[in-house]
Amino acid sequence: MSVTHTRTQADPESTTGPGTQRRLLQRQIMPKGRDTDVIRLYVDPDPAVLDADKYEIGHNRQAREMNAVAMRQAVGTGSQVHPDRIESRTAYRLEMGDKLSFGTYFNAFPASYWRRWTIVDEVRLTVRLRGTGATVTVYRSMANGRSQRVDSATNEGSKGEYSFDLTLKPFVDGGWYWYDVVAADEDCVVESAEWTAEVPADRAQPGTVTIGITTMNRQDFCAKLLTQLGDSSALADYLDEVVVMEQGKEKVVDSEFFPDAEKSLGDRLRIIEQGNIGGSGGFARAQYEGLKSGRSRYVMMLDDDVECETEGVVRAITFGDLCRKSTIVGGHMFSLFHKTQLHSYGERVAPYSFWWGPAPGVFPAWDLGARNIRSTRWLHARVDVDYNGWFMCLIPREVIADIGLSLPLFIKWDDSEYGLRAKTAGYPTVSFPGAAVWHVPWTDKNDALDWQSYFHVRNRFIAALLHSQYPHGGRLIRESLNHQIKHLVSMQYSTVELRHKALEDVLAGPHGLHELLPTTLPELKELVKGFDDATLITDPSALPEVKRHKLPRKGKEASPVLSGRQATVQALLQPLRQLRRPRELAKVHPEAEIMAQDARWHKVARYDSAVVTMPDGTAAAFYRRDRAKFADLLKRTVAIHRRLAAEWDDLAEQYRGALDQITSPEEWEKTFAPWLDSADGQ
Repeated sequence: MSVTHTRTQADPESTTGPGTQRRLLQRQIMPKGRDTDVIRLYVDPDPAVLDADKYEIGHNRQAREMNAVAMRQAVGTGSQVHPDRIESRTAYRLEMGDKLSFGTYFNAFPASYWRRWTIVDEVRLTVRLRGTGATVTVYRSMANGRSQRVDSATNEGSKGEYSFDLTLKPFVDGGWYWYDVVAADEDCVVESAEWTAEVPADRAQPGTVTIGITTMNRQDFCAKLLTQLGDSSALADYLDEVVVMEQGKEKVVDSEFFPDAEKSLGDRLRIIEQGNIGGSGGFARAQYEGLKSGRSRYVMMLDDDVECETEGVVRAITFGDLCRKSTIVGGHMFSLFHKTQLHSYGERVAPYSFWWGPAPGVFPAWDLGARNIRSTRWLHARVDVDYNGWFMCLIPREVIADIGLSLPLFIKWDDSEYGLRAKTAGYPTVSFPGAAVWHVPWTDKNDALDWQSYFHVRNRFIAALLHSQYPHGGRLIRESLNHQIKHLVSMQYSTVELRHKALEDVLAGPHGLHELLPTTLPELKELVKGFDDATLITDPSALPEVKRHKLPRKGKEASPVLSGRQATVQALLQPLRQLRRPRELAKVHPEAEIMAQDARWHKVARYDSAVVTMPDGTAAAFYRRDRAKFADLLKRTVAIHRRLAAEWDDLAEQYRGALDQITSPEEWEKTFAPWLDSADGQ
């Protein structure tokens, strides 16, 4: 016997008027391939243990650190989720006596985001069950993480369909909806669950997307991603085209996985070959192509080295279609190496220091495998952002037409600057739960020291000149000077040289940015040749033996951790120490071997030489102190920061005055000119 029930918890004053249609907002999904590494992002057998997630205990630093550690501790029971119980992309089987929660990253409903940003004011949850005695219970949470039971239904027959009408009124500050299922009398199958809403007829037709992927020498990764997109039946009705900007020597078409990608996407795949003009150049080309064709409502930026939950693309489009105004909709980022670890959930640019980072209240690198959503208070408060990384970011074509394409920055800060520019123009960005990719976390990269440090510094200053509301960019110039001195006392002379060139190019003004795109990277690599700290050694036997001129005091090595007072003392002493002549033995033999995780400036600065490993663990460099080089670079560093302070207002006026021109499709078209003939691709 099959039964259907509808239960109403919606606002009694709400009515469905004429000219509306019911639209699917989100559906229950299971991981493709029954992937056990990610399964807890879809279903959760553990109870919520919110009491373990205490509010802050005490107000000093030690208390806050203790609380932060306690919040990350696993609270689950260790219950196993059995992948063999996944019956389809949308169905999961419970054995008799099992209880399972769908209050998970990919299956809970982010009610507060729909409440804040869209025209939707109530939703309907429809759950289809097979199995006598199966019970579905609906819950909601508040912004502080406390949960409340909303309603439930029990299957009296062998099959049942249960609908719950749910209001979004109480979700102003945060909160989710979700449901749990219990198999009481026999095995039960949760065949499907759908969240729908009545929307105006002109909002019922889904928008379509052009997906832009910039790739360089990641042919296998990119080909597998293309296959994921092409194999998704749910995405097919939304996808106009996938445009791949091929900028490398190792072509995606040469990958052994490309035939599958080509077969799955067919004529929806287009590959454009162009020179290496960086991620910003590749994504600007995708924006340009999407704008020129005029076919898609959206252009999505997607990194080439990600694994994608394709359902998230559909959800992002659906959310964007129903937003009150044109909105950039971004996805979240999980670690590719630890797949339940939520690496990026929401980002902001701190206005005074003008540095990007997690939005207030966000805990980076949060492991949802150890600590589920229902046990994590901070995930229930809505997180508002300034921008979303372009590892997965959906931009309405209307926004691109209004504010232009990416800045010609090569890499770094293109996505954050664009979000700030859009915000100024009245277009918000939402980092949307339930839309995500798996990506290599940037914490495992060396980009603060190698050639990428140039782009970090130059583009941060350019973005600040465009958007900072504080005189002289707030703390930016002083912080830049401090960082340069830290690198100097750490014997990272190549990094100082790269950062110095970055500031010189900032002072040169905005009008050469397009011309610099294809030439800067080769120049940077040539610039650092011969620097000890930039000479990476992969063979440990090629490194000289460590020899100390004297034993450490009481056998204790310098700690990589300093208190605030100790840091102040070291900041005063270490620059003075660099004026002493280095010990002769230290020129041939390093005085210490320092792991990347311990290579803090105040530890490295204590030695005249050291072997320092790289953050990615692939190589090491033999740092050596050079008194003359230190003095020269310090003099130049002080001078250029004084000049930046003196010329800040004039530079800001120049960059702001040139912004519309250098981000226009017409200006980018000149940059693309050598490769426009390849736009027809394959």
